[in-house]
Amino acid sequence: MSQRPRVILDCDPGHDDAFAIIVAAKFADVLGVTTVAGNAPLELTTRNARIILDLCGSRAPLHSGANRPLVQPPVFADYVHGKSGMDGAVLPEPSRPADSPHAIDFIIDTVRANEGLWLVPTGPLTNIALALTRAPDLAKRIAGISLMGGGRLGNRTPTAEFNIWLDPEAAATVFMCGAPITMAGLHLTHEFQASPARIAAVEAAHPRVGSLLAGLLRFFSKSYVDRHVGFVGPAMHDVCAVLALTHPTLFTTSQKFVGIDLHGNHTRGMTVIDDRQLVQRPAANATVLERIDADAGFAAICEAVAACP
Repeated sequence: MSQRPRVILDCDPGHDDAFAIIVAAKFADVLGVTTVAGNAPLELTTRNARIILDLCGSRAPLHSGANRPLVQPPVFADYVHGKSGMDGAVLPEPSRPADSPHAIDFIIDTVRANEGLWLVPTGPLTNIALALTRAPDLAKRIAGISLMGGGRLGNRTPTAEFNIWLDPEAAATVFMCGAPITMAGLHLTHEFQASPARIAAVEAAHPRVGSLLAGLLRFFSKSYVDRHVGFVGPAMHDVCAVLALTHPTLFTTSQKFVGIDLHGNHTRGMTVIDDRQLVQRPAANATVLERIDADAGFAAICEAVAACP
């Protein structure tokens, strides 16, 4: 790892978003955190982000954003994350409010004042699409967009991953904006599971925060193991979008064209990855994360947890 990436985290916490925030607080320069409705309604994802920022000792600015997708009605993932969006532990009350409800303005202003930063969305891409639509110049000002979403399989539907499925119009805007994109999809994140031994390591990493985070992971694990064949724990999706910037050597990658299906009866929200071995094919618009060194990735998570105050 060389220079610390400068990032804005755009998230919908969510158990796995919590670890994305904690890892970014340790290994990146977090210029701000923005929240979006996704795993839970906006007021809950914002509250959860406030709690996690407290746990990791971050004073990064926090701004709430879109409370629904661009086109379709909001749908939440309480069947995975619980009613709070982050069930599984008795969490402390947050110490501070959000700084504003104007995440889109914050993203635009911060990018224009800090060229070369990364946008790291780990929820639906609504806030990012709104910012790019209002300020198309952002695409040339940022270092890129490292996102969790999509993949070669689905979870909300057989073909569509939840973040992209929830707001495919926003995803289409983001993937075609012209900025460099790094994609952590389900085919990658399903390799990165929090096994019981890895949850125990998180718990042992910090005398106070470790037990809270382990409680979150055990709730998250039950949601996964009960619903999936062959899983030993939950897939730690969102932290991969951060680790791709802070620990890039953990991953193998490929350069692909990725399109977003908006109209299919069975494929709306699908990330269509062009894997054809053709001499002539569409130019790549994304770096697709393919494999991860899971043990080293969890070691980085534990290091970040240990750094919490």
